[in-house]
Amino acid sequence: MKTLPELRASIDALDQQILALLNARAQCAHEVGELKKLDGSAVFRPDREAQVIKHLQDTNTGLIKSESIGHIWREVMSACRALEAPQRIAFLGPIGTFSQQAALSFFGTSINELPCASIDEVFRATAAGTADFGVVPIENSTEGVVTRSLDLLLHSPAHIIGETSLLVRHHLLRSDNHRDGIDVVLAHPQALAQCQDWLTKHLPNVERRAVASNAEGARLAKDNPSWAAIASERAASQYGLHIAAHAIQDDAHNRTRFAVICLPTTLEAPAASGSDCTSLAVSVTNRPGALHDLLVPLKQHGVSMTRFESRPARQGQWEYTFFIDLVGHPSEPRMHQALEALKSLCAFYKVLGTYPGADA
Repeated sequence: MKTLPELRASIDALDQQILALLNARAQCAHEVGELKKLDGSAVFRPDREAQVIKHLQDTNTGLIKSESIGHIWREVMSACRALEAPQRIAFLGPIGTFSQQAALSFFGTSINELPCASIDEVFRATAAGTADFGVVPIENSTEGVVTRSLDLLLHSPAHIIGETSLLVRHHLLRSDNHRDGIDVVLAHPQALAQCQDWLTKHLPNVERRAVASNAEGARLAKDNPSWAAIASERAASQYGLHIAAHAIQDDAHNRTRFAVICLPTTLEAPAASGSDCTSLAVSVTNRPGALHDLLVPLKQHGVSMTRFESRPARQGQWEYTFFIDLVGHPSEPRMHQALEALKSLCAFYKVLGTYPGADA
């Protein structure tokens, strides 16, 4: 068996080899970037990156877990992309939100961060070109869809080109390391809802105050000893707060799904990755059997549906827009046929995006 000094020497030697290989990869990526500049291709290709990571995970036979491989290679690819131009990423701010965490999880840390005051501002920054991409919450496993994001997707010129999913851990943060003397708890309305049972049990008489984001609540709680915030561990570190109670969300497996959006001129719909989703917004005339007829093409062509949500339409009385997530890419024959048949039945039809799934 090798001694500890011998093992450390081996690790040092391997680190130098890894560094040399990373620089060699970066050189190749830089050359690819130069070729892309000549033909006007996009620097960021989520379908290609998803395929690279999936291939590495599928061929991995070592001790490193597949999830860790995903994290490592996203950072490697992020650093290589930044050699051309770091992407400007808009997300619901301030710094310390789960939206920021989702942006870093998807793009890696070699980006220019643009925290926004609201989901509306994320869409505006993306549509105006101030940001190359935006990251917005779409759905929570406990509280359901984020309706504002759906409403904005319906009318925005931006489309979805990717998604990521986070396991959400909510903590009670404040300037003191205990729960005594709290008058107000601040958080985004979704976070307050996701923690309502815990709050009712442990802080029954405390005011629950909705703010624009959890990190904004943490920022406000920093300067008021009688206020507490529900936010992430990252927010606690960012604003110098104590975690007075850990993991107070009612569902231990609480997850939030985020959509990555951009203008089609920034990036067209990604090519098929082999594990894709297609999101639609549709409406049908109000007649008996219309909703049933809407689903028939999906069954006929063997297309699976993973989400079906309804939202009141802006015009008309008791009319609805339906948001549908399908498994597959429009370039696949069965999906193409199903979408064409579906489109012919709709009074309104919009593809919100086609993108590699979060598990791709």
